[in-house]
Amino acid sequence: MGACAVTARTTRTPQTTESPAVPGAAYRNLVVATIGFAISFWAWNLISPLATTLGDKLSLSSFEKSLMVAVPVLVGSLGRVPVGALTDRLGAKIMFPLVSALTIVPVLLLIVVKDSYAGLLVVGFFLGLGGTTFAIGVPLVNSWFPPARRGFAVGVFGAGMGGVALSGYFTPRIYKHGESLPFVVLAIALAVMAVVEFFLLADRPDRVVPTTSLGKRLGDAGRLRVTWELAALYAIGFGGIVAFGVYLPTYLKTWYGLSPTDAGTRAAGFALITVIFRPIGGWLSDRIHPAVVTAWALGLVGALAVCQAFEPQLVPGGTVLLLVMAAGLGTTSGSVFAMVARVTPPPKVGSVTGIVGAMGGLGGFVPPLVMGAVYSAKNSYAIGFMLLSDLALAGCVYSFGRMREVGRERQSV
Repeated sequence: MGACAVTARTTRTPQTTESPAVPGAAYRNLVVATIGFAISFWAWNLISPLATTLGDKLSLSSFEKSLMVAVPVLVGSLGRVPVGALTDRLGAKIMFPLVSALTIVPVLLLIVVKDSYAGLLVVGFFLGLGGTTFAIGVPLVNSWFPPARRGFAVGVFGAGMGGVALSGYFTPRIYKHGESLPFVVLAIALAVMAVVEFFLLADRPDRVVPTTSLGKRLGDAGRLRVTWELAALYAIGFGGIVAFGVYLPTYLKTWYGLSPTDAGTRAAGFALITVIFRPIGGWLSDRIHPAVVTAWALGLVGALAVCQAFEPQLVPGGTVLLLVMAAGLGTTSGSVFAMVARVTPPPKVGSVTGIVGAMGGLGGFVPPLVMGAVYSAKNSYAIGFMLLSDLALAGCVYSFGRMREVGRERQSV
């Protein structure tokens, strides 16, 4: 630990002395981008809280309900790749209000197609656009804050993923007062945010604007080894969050026999912990190398997943284990993007962010399938948690052994 502390101090000294004061515009951009991100993530997750209600109304099978929920999430994850590259070129000043405004269209179209399964799938595809704003906000926030404060700032922005929790809580409650009401309310919120973003967001005047084509920039980002290293780590961290968000209610109902309401409440508590610890992961990364923070957080997740594999009683053992795992996953999602800022050339941050963010979103849909298959075959979730432990511990070792060196390489450039 002593050697690590010396390394952290050595690399941070020039940052502290050379970093200028943070301008007020940086905090204005951070606040507006975080709120815009939360609202767009609410839109991205708009179908999920209504899936059971809409599915029962349309007599859908479990698979059809799952597909209806998955389409916007998958599209939103993959869409981050081109949107991140476009942000490098056009800037967040244009991209953020544009995406917010365009997302209004599928939100309102849900009113028209809510009684048609095929229509919900088609509109859900375009609703995925709301999930791409993550790839717009990261390069914006990254450009405004100096390296010594960048991790915390990007972590605060990432807390906008709490829009998923907002959707889960408010959408079904608004729906009770009118089947079209949640879509109208969210469309108005997106319209207001588009206007606010247009007038209050600003790209940094000295930002580097790439001149090469979109395809070449994505190709260049894809050829960077660090892009896929970060993508793998983010798939474990943020993918774990998405996986638990999707599957935790089912796990709690199936294994612990909770009611749907109680399971949903506990799952919301898990999501809240991940939101809180994301900026904490970024803040710690400003003080310790983000690779070290990632290693400790994933190591904690790996160890606790082994404990949960032994299927303890829910109270207090299982509850404590799951909530601390949530803290570890939230910390990882913040520290990995602090690493993006540290190891990625500034003109490529948007492109790399798009790829890394896409892999994080996609990484959340493999574990639920594995957990379901394991339970069907073994009538136990133990093997699933052991596989999570294996992935987390592998990420821990790789972060500590390899990614610290990547950070030093970029700092010396």
